[in-house]
Amino acid sequence: MTGWIQHSRLNNKFILLRDKTGHVQLIADRIDEDAFKPLKNANLESSICIEGTVIPRPEGQANSKIATGLIEVQVDSVKVVNPARSNLPFYIKPFNQANEALRLKYRYLDLRHIWMQNNLKMRSDITLKMRNFLADNGFTEVETPSLFRRTPGGAREFIVPTHVEGQFYSLVQSPQQFKQLLMAGGLGKYFQIARCYRDEGSRPDRQPEFTQVDIELAFSNCERIQTLIEELLRSCWPDSRAIPSEPFPRLTYQDCMEKYGTDKPDLRFDNQIQHVSPSIMALGFEKSQFAEEISKSSGRAIEKLVKNQFPGVIVSYFEKTIENTVICSASKFLPADARLSGDLGVITVSEDKNASLSALGKVRQIMSENYLVTKENDLKFCWVVDFPLFLPKENGQSGLQSAHHPFTRPHDEDIDLLETEPEKIRGQHYDLVLNGQEIGGGSIRIHESHVQKLVLEEILKEDTTELDHMIEALNSGCPPHGGIALGLDRLVAIICKARSIRDVIAFPKTTGGKDLMSGSPAEIKKEDKDFYHIK
Repeated sequence: MTGWIQHSRLNNKFILLRDKTGHVQLIADRIDEDAFKPLKNANLESSICIEGTVIPRPEGQANSKIATGLIEVQVDSVKVVNPARSNLPFYIKPFNQANEALRLKYRYLDLRHIWMQNNLKMRSDITLKMRNFLADNGFTEVETPSLFRRTPGGAREFIVPTHVEGQFYSLVQSPQQFKQLLMAGGLGKYFQIARCYRDEGSRPDRQPEFTQVDIELAFSNCERIQTLIEELLRSCWPDSRAIPSEPFPRLTYQDCMEKYGTDKPDLRFDNQIQHVSPSIMALGFEKSQFAEEISKSSGRAIEKLVKNQFPGVIVSYFEKTIENTVICSASKFLPADARLSGDLGVITVSEDKNASLSALGKVRQIMSENYLVTKENDLKFCWVVDFPLFLPKENGQSGLQSAHHPFTRPHDEDIDLLETEPEKIRGQHYDLVLNGQEIGGGSIRIHESHVQKLVLEEILKEDTTELDHMIEALNSGCPPHGGIALGLDRLVAIICKARSIRDVIAFPKTTGGKDLMSGSPAEIKKEDKDFYHIK
């Protein structure tokens, strides 16, 4: 039997031995002193190998909290395979855990936690089930390059210098172009567990490098792809009974924004936005839903956060008495005949309808995450469809940008608007949302070269010379096609009930994109800079 010393007492006569399967208690009070000597001085987290006899624990000493709580091992011989130093930065305990920065710096220790072992095993199991499901359904796994060329539009990419002056690679932000080229090549059904890279700030559910389950099909449509993904999730979920057997609901982007103030609605709570008047909107909550009472200070903090993010939106709270009378400072905004459901609510007043909706959507998110009661395995999936194909550019810039990416196909009935009113076009894009988190997104792609050129050159004002290979591929009899990418890190984090995706990735980056363990990104030597023509 092998493992690590997690806990000891009586000079290591009693030891709690841990391996990836759990814990077992060792009793080493009967071996002779010479045989015991190596173990006597072993520190916590030393790796040891023992031989012994499994015996029942004495009466009254059973431990129901662990699987091996009814037995213990009487040690006959022991070998300290590799002793640990005495002053490790932290120890592997289920309580008083080290802060995350320290855990990431010494990740090789942190990985010894049973829950980290379980998370990584769960990730492995889910990935294997996905591979098997897709293979059984006729998909071919294809590995595509990570080193590519810069892609116009989309997220910022990492640039990779070469030893040829002025020549650069780019790390792919997704295999988007490659999988479309595979469809042009007649592959038909493709998938890949793909590594992707984006030079963006990290969040609990995002980091600069991530993994997605990438899928593409020729001669398909939105409904077939959505049905395929629903079946895929049922096949890989630890408890498939937790996922509804009926098709996931489809919500339009417009309905989501009007009712929930976000395109990632959490449907575990109804609490829809109510339009009191053209400039006044409200959101109500029943007090029976609260996990705890919301203090005045918490309410003010939410109010302040919303005001900072949505300037020009007036935010206030209202409460209702048993007699259904509105009592709060915001009551002056409410028409006399207003009828608002719920016992507690938030009101916004603004001339900007979209800002008001987004502000209430933010409040709804905060309330659901921090105060409302949820069931352990309450899974509310939905598809969000009919997104706008284009959105106004941010930061006051004129012109339009892709809402998803420039290869998304317009709805057939809207395609005539490309040359006249592109801002009114709906795209054949669909997001999969689970409990308020986007876990996947995809679309039917543009397969005609003239439509793709029109979108890139006339609407997005992009230089298509960087995409000549795509335009030519579409012009070679490329079939209609579409696909989707599921965020594997985010999906596994939800299944494992992890605090962030960093708890389901073996060696993650921090929110600043750093690897605290190795110290990367790091400086390089002058001779390396000279070789790559970096000044």
